[in-house]
Formats: sequence, structure tokens, C-alpha cells
Amino acid sequence: MLKYFTSILLFSVVYIGFAQENQGQLDLSPKDTTYQYREEYGLRFGVDLSRPILSFTNGDEYTGLEFVADYRLSEKLFIAGEFGNEKKTKQEDLYNFTTNGSYIKLGLEVNNYVNWYGEQNFITFGGRYGFATFSQTLNSYSIYDSNRYFNPDSFAEVSTTPEEFSSLNASWIEAVLGFKAELFANIYLGASVRLGHLISNKEAERFPNLFIPGFNKVTDNAKWGVGYNYSISYFLPIYKKVRKKQDETEVSN
Repeated sequence: MLKYFTSILLFSVVYIGFAQENQGQLDLSPKDTTYQYREEYGLRFGVDLSRPILSFTNGDEYTGLEFVADYRLSEKLFIAGEFGNEKKTKQEDLYNFTTNGSYIKLGLEVNNYVNWYGEQNFITFGGRYGFATFSQTLNSYSIYDSNRYFNPDSFAEVSTTPEEFSSLNASWIEAVLGFKAELFANIYLGASVRLGHLISNKEAERFPNLFIPGFNKVTDNAKWGVGYNYSISYFLPIYKKVRKKQDETEVSN
């Protein structure tokens, strides 16, 4: 019995020693401790908030709606665009007109903001190509007359019969600077300012284009326009892509 017990004890000691030797070798072996963070890629879509507010506050003078979207191509690069419709009535000194039409803008944006892990905020710059189709209606107009004997307080009205000019279009490029901040999970609040330059502008012979949907006001002999939007959007994750932790370490240094 003692011989049997001694054999088991000896075997146990040899086994434990062998296991400790192997365990020590495994502990000394190099290990890959690189942490891999999987960043979400997908489609973000939403609506501009400023145009419904203007539609509500301006009554019959303005109605508009714009949808916004972007799709992430890489860590910093996005394809982005807007699609909308605007109808605007404007009273000038000598005439009253209404512009009504739709537009689309497509382009690229680059994110210039470095997020911490788990954070999804963006400061972007980029460009768009815009195209609009629309019509203009000359609602009424007057003729300037320096002799106001019969109309001392206003110009003589010539016509109140609306005249429509259709099949108008315009195209432009614009520089865009904006940001998007994540308010809640996948819900973003954004804003942007835009500086546009007209490329083409098809006008009627009898009446110039004074307002272009998506571009804004057109001034005499000038091809520049300024715009903005305030958007709320939802991000739809489609897939994830690994982003290594070393990127954050290098940026923080």
C-alpha cells in the first residue's frame, strides 16, 4: 500500500513540475494585446428644420422642405446630398413674383474631427454640385414714372394678370462647412453654411431669375449665393469596420 501511495505521489510531483515548466514558457511568450474597436458605417438621413419653421412663420410667402442624407465611405470621407422643394413669393418696388421648383445637390464631405472611442461627432468641409428646375410667375408689375402727379404715393400699376415662365433651370457648385453632433443613440443634430457659385442659369426673355430653389437669392450681375440649413437625422448602421486603438494614441500624443 505504501509503495502504491509513493508511486502516485512521485507521479504527481513530476506532473506538477512539468506543468509549471510549460506554464512558465507560455507566460514568457509574446502576446498581441492590441485592442480593436469596431466603428459603425452606414446611412444617415433626415430633414432640414429651418424650412418648415420659415414656412410656418412666413405664411403664404414661403413654403419649403429639404431632405438630407450622407453615407460613410471611409473613416473620414462621406458622400452627401440634399433634395428639396421651395416656393417663394417676393414683393419688390415694381413687381411681385413667385418662384416654385425642386433641386438636388450631391457631393463629398471630409470629417476633420477626431473622436474618442464610442464618440460620433463630426466637423466637416466639402462641396456640392447643385441643379434646380423651376418656374417663375410674374404676379403683377408697375412702371416707373418720375411724374407722380396722379400717383404721388406709388407707381402706376400696369398689370395684375399672372404670367408664368416655365422650364427654367440652373446649376451651381458650393463650398460647405458644417457639423453633426450625436444627441442620443443614432440621433444627430447638424448645421451647415454654404457659399454657392452659379455655373448655368436659364432665364426667360422677359423676366430674370431672381430666386433659385436650393441656391437662394440671385442679385444683378452676380453669381454668388449664400445658404444654410439646420438638420435632425437618424443614423442607420449597416456594417462595422475595425479601427485600431493606436490611432487614438498617436493623435493624443
